[in-house]
Amino acid sequence: MAKRLFDIVLALLALVLLSPVMLTAALAVWLDSGRPVLFAQTRVGRGTQPFRLYKFRSMVVDAAQRGPYNTSRGDPRITRVGRVLRRSSVDELPQLLNVLRGDMSLVGPRPDVPAQRANYSEQQWTVRHRVRPGITGLAQALYRSNATPQQRLQADLDYAQHPGLRRDLSILWLTVGQLFKSSAN
Repeated sequence: MAKRLFDIVLALLALVLLSPVMLTAALAVWLDSGRPVLFAQTRVGRGTQPFRLYKFRSMVVDAAQRGPYNTSRGDPRITRVGRVLRRSSVDELPQLLNVLRGDMSLVGPRPDVPAQRANYSEQQWTVRHRVRPGITGLAQALYRSNATPQQRLQADLDYAQHPGLRRDLSILWLTVGQLFKSSAN
């Protein structure tokens, strides 16, 4: 209950404080590559329940038809503005709405697309989805986007087995450090 209340309060505060950034991002996406400004995709949530995840669109409109669900460095489907949004993680800010809806938490394993089910054993899949997925997670806090699949899996399972508000605060702090580190590069 405390974690959920923390998520709601912090998500509302972030939406208010970051609304100028979000409006600027929406305008930049629209001017660079048109509509839609938001990208919605089915992801797997707590208890393996599907939900619609929202992000600022950082790829061409028909990206799913042009390639796989994951991206690689230099992916030609990423738009000019999308590169900036991804580097700064501003593309993730609409997920604050997912937090308010209860689909996500601020901290938890990043939500997978249903096709990623094949990457897990039955036990790993079950453990990973005991908790709400997060905007950030232990893997992102430790490795940003540079985690190997095994590092990401271990971090996700570790978090799902040992969640907690104190740990969330630590992960949020580490994530902020990663953001500043990546914007300095």
